[in-house]
Amino acid sequence: MAENDTSTNPTPVKIGPAKQDVSMEKRLLLAFGLMGLVLLGSQWLFPTPEPPKAPAPVESPALPEGVPETQPAPETAAAPPPAPLIEGERAADTEKTFIIETETYRVTFSNRGATVRSWILKNYLDNDGKPIEVVSAAAAPTAGWPFQYVFRSPKPNTDLNKALFAVEQPDPHTLIFEYAAGRTAARKVFRFDEKMYRAELESEVIDNGRTIPHLIAWRGGFGDRTAHNAAGTMKSVVYDLAKNKLIEEDSGIAKDGPVTISGAFSFAGLEDTYFAAVVLPDPGESLDFQTWQDRFAPVIGEDDVNHVGAAWGAQGALRQTLFIGPKDTAILRATNPKLQQLIDWGWFWFIAKPLFSVLHWFNSNLTQNWGWAIVVVTIIINILLLPLRITSLRSARKMSAIQPQIAAINEKYKGISLKDPKKQEQNAELMALYQKAGINPLGGCIPLLLQMPFFIAFFKVLSVAIELRGAAWLWVPDLSQPEQSWIRLLPIGMLITQVGIQKMTPTPSADPSQQKLLMLMPIMLVVLFYGASSGLVLYWLTGNVVGIVQQYFFNKTHPIAAPATVQTASKPKKKKK
Repeated sequence: MAENDTSTNPTPVKIGPAKQDVSMEKRLLLAFGLMGLVLLGSQWLFPTPEPPKAPAPVESPALPEGVPETQPAPETAAAPPPAPLIEGERAADTEKTFIIETETYRVTFSNRGATVRSWILKNYLDNDGKPIEVVSAAAAPTAGWPFQYVFRSPKPNTDLNKALFAVEQPDPHTLIFEYAAGRTAARKVFRFDEKMYRAELESEVIDNGRTIPHLIAWRGGFGDRTAHNAAGTMKSVVYDLAKNKLIEEDSGIAKDGPVTISGAFSFAGLEDTYFAAVVLPDPGESLDFQTWQDRFAPVIGEDDVNHVGAAWGAQGALRQTLFIGPKDTAILRATNPKLQQLIDWGWFWFIAKPLFSVLHWFNSNLTQNWGWAIVVVTIIINILLLPLRITSLRSARKMSAIQPQIAAINEKYKGISLKDPKKQEQNAELMALYQKAGINPLGGCIPLLLQMPFFIAFFKVLSVAIELRGAAWLWVPDLSQPEQSWIRLLPIGMLITQVGIQKMTPTPSADPSQQKLLMLMPIMLVVLFYGASSGLVLYWLTGNVVGIVQQYFFNKTHPIAAPATVQTASKPKKKKK
């Protein structure tokens, strides 16, 4: 059960409420809904013009190199049981730093508080071209360093976060921190895997002869701080086994103080878009997990920004596995299969996950480039949807052919209100006309509705798949980000092709007012896409190009027929006096 915990140490920073942003998925659904309403409602919002007197015819992806193919998490060698905390005095005279380096990490520790001062992911580069540093030195004055202690109650008499621990290093990948003074003793042990993004953590605090509960905190945000809106992408994350649900929270939930939840979790910790730092409790172990909010300037001279933080612990001593690394599907699966739940594939996960596998296969086996893989897969999707597109185009042609009859029905009921009972008669006549002509009034919306799941699935793949982070295509340096130039060629190309395909596609009515309304659709799309990832714009642009080719051949093989004329009764001539 969540609670606002204000008894923790240090005191949380309290600020005003955070703004709640609408997710990109909801904005995409809203945009598609508005476009559907434009397509559906335009023929009812504008009166149909009189018919013209002389109409003119018009396989599974390969794992990244170096990642083992085993499905279950490899078992680590059983660590020796922790030695009992020593009696008497145990501390250091001066502050010192210690470095642990593996194939994946370069981690710098300080014996002051047995905390981490730097954690570098050696195999991934940030936007400045340097190995990613996931610890923020700017957060330290406000939030402290990662792996500091947080006590609720009772608290030891000694401030262990300022204490100078004695350090032993029995092997190149293990550090043991110990402190003992008076009736307080503490011990932290870090053991690192040489090849994988994994470490083991042990922590115990004894005061007055008994082990006291405590939490280990990582505050001040986590992840790639050179990314666009870095603090906004950072969240606390837990996978609740009872609810079978991934729970992500930004710092706004802790605006009034740290928020604590307890339960059985697959994992719990921090994440940004592409990286995560989580603890994996043993099966059946109950974990206390806190979300914090810290406010500070990420760079000197910039404004203060809210950052998320986290702390985790249990009622006794801690002995847990840490994963700090990329949200790469193969690496997560090889480290621990349940870590794959870190990747949120969105509402259309049943499309997004296979779509990623297909893209991965084409990139690895055919194109050797993610951009061209997007182009190839988009062409395949449009070919598969071609029969439905042809059905929709035939429906639109039929709708154009019966415009005179529709105009006659509308003229017959001209001026009646929506509440008038005769309005139902008008709708019944229109539906009878559609049925006689074999027309589905919603036929024009079918391609749009069918593209929506693929579009949102593409968006999620490009948003969460670290494999596409930094993937270049022609002049685009990173398909997961918008183009860097002020004039973005992909959205402009999308606008041109969207207008072109709209001009080539038959519309149910030649009403100029309706045409102007429909022309708003390309503008809406460009506004939506101008700040979107380049890979997403490339997907839509490729679909437009394929649609233009398909529409050209359809227009050649199905020329527009002249609309049928409707005989209207001539008015009697007035007799001359």
